[in-house]
Amino acid sequence: MNSSIPVIAIDGPTASGKGTVAQRVADHLGYHYLDSGALYRLTAFSAMRGGVDLAHEAALAELASSLKIRFVNDQILLDGEDVANAIRAEEVGNSASKIAALPAVRRALFDLQVSFRTLPGLVADGRDMGTVIFPDASLKVFLTASVGARAQRRYKQLIDKGFSASMTDLLKDLTERDARDSNRAVAPLKPAEGAHLLDTSDMTVDQAVEQVLGWYAAGRGS
Repeated sequence: MNSSIPVIAIDGPTASGKGTVAQRVADHLGYHYLDSGALYRLTAFSAMRGGVDLAHEAALAELASSLKIRFVNDQILLDGEDVANAIRAEEVGNSASKIAALPAVRRALFDLQVSFRTLPGLVADGRDMGTVIFPDASLKVFLTASVGARAQRRYKQLIDKGFSASMTDLLKDLTERDARDSNRAVAPLKPAEGAHLLDTSDMTVDQAVEQVLGWYAAGRGS
């Protein structure tokens, strides 16, 4: 039944702007929004806070399957606590990238992600939305940007949220995370078959949103 519900899958590397674009597209269409990366960050955050070894795959998978999460506007509620800002810390992001390579964790979060596919439609962003989670998506987009542009965006995002940040460290972390995400054995980061490629290095958010909406409208014959 869910296969008839439209999905726009937007994949791409860290700090490419896919989350902002996906949220804007969802708002424009009146669709639901799934930030799949937040689920891995939430798992990592919960593990770090609870003292769970990030190398203990079975324990992490059990933790992932028991998460009580709700997305309410800009809030990300974990057991009723808003942790939207806390999970954006670089340490959490790096840990999330590491545990995302673990097959048992990915299996534990699969059904949760699929459950977001409800009427009238869904815009999902992540790294394997078009390749693994929603391979039948109505539109698949691989959104990227240069490492330099992404580091600048991430730096601004962190500073705006009150976190300390170093451009040198960010460039190093992004390069390492790109390699880890692209080379992992399970669901590696790559464009889905038939995906539209969108390089936003020199684009504004509005321009990127307009392009995605244009592709979606064209695909629906409108």
